[in-house]
Amino acid sequence: MSIVITGATGQLGSLVIQHLFDKNVPANEIIAVVRDKEKAPSLAEKGVEIRHGDYDHPDSLVNAFEGADKLLFVSSPDSDDTLRIVQHANVVKAARDAGVKHIIYTGYAFAEESAIPLAHVHLATEQAIRTTKIPYTFLRNSLYTEVFVNPALAASIEHGAVVTNTGKGRLNTLTRSDLALAAAVVLKEDGHENKTYTLVANKTWSFDELAQILSDISGKTIVHQAVSFEEEKAILLQAGLPEHLALMFAGIYQSIAEGETFRTTEDLEKLIGTPTPLEESVKQALQG
Repeated sequence: MSIVITGATGQLGSLVIQHLFDKNVPANEIIAVVRDKEKAPSLAEKGVEIRHGDYDHPDSLVNAFEGADKLLFVSSPDSDDTLRIVQHANVVKAARDAGVKHIIYTGYAFAEESAIPLAHVHLATEQAIRTTKIPYTFLRNSLYTEVFVNPALAASIEHGAVVTNTGKGRLNTLTRSDLALAAAVVLKEDGHENKTYTLVANKTWSFDELAQILSDISGKTIVHQAVSFEEEKAILLQAGLPEHLALMFAGIYQSIAEGETFRTTEDLEKLIGTPTPLEESVKQALQG
């Protein structure tokens, strides 16, 4: 078995490799595809083969994917969605030309109904993969819990409030580690060909509940202060975020308020069992 993983030094890809190790997958069966080999010495020391592959350079990808029984195609982190589609097309064509036997792609949950522009990238990529006739598994991932639950919450405790424009919206987020574990399961096991898994939490949470968890942990009263889109944008700008990031975060919060992330499924539990509880994520973030 030859497992090729793109974005292998990224946050998700590196977690997938760690979970494969935990599942006793031999290092010599794992091939890490990276843009910069100098960032992967720890993987090489463990016996993982390191190959150069750049989504912007298709020729590098064909060589990187050679001999792959399974390819974990981690979506591009680029912020330009149009460029991202081009990059993804490069990956898909290279996988076809290299004779990859099974493509596992990290997409986005409920993309057909999503209001987030990035959803179009993921749908286009899934369609491109289907054109190759290569067996696929689509891992339609939730938003990461870490986008919202991170060390910045310490400032919310200090100020006594979590401030967002999410209103009463509910979130179906999962941690990167939970999603990486699901990918590792699919990479190690057989029987996942031509299946789509919508990987979201089976229980949603709100920022009101997050504020209560922060109150319980800190012993202080923390409230969720609901504001408008424009107010949230102004707060983020005042906090020092560049305008494009302030717009992005306020936009994500607004989509949550409008119901982007309220749906649930049991797909993740069927693959890995119970996901990481929100309380545990909060404790880890504050310790970090």
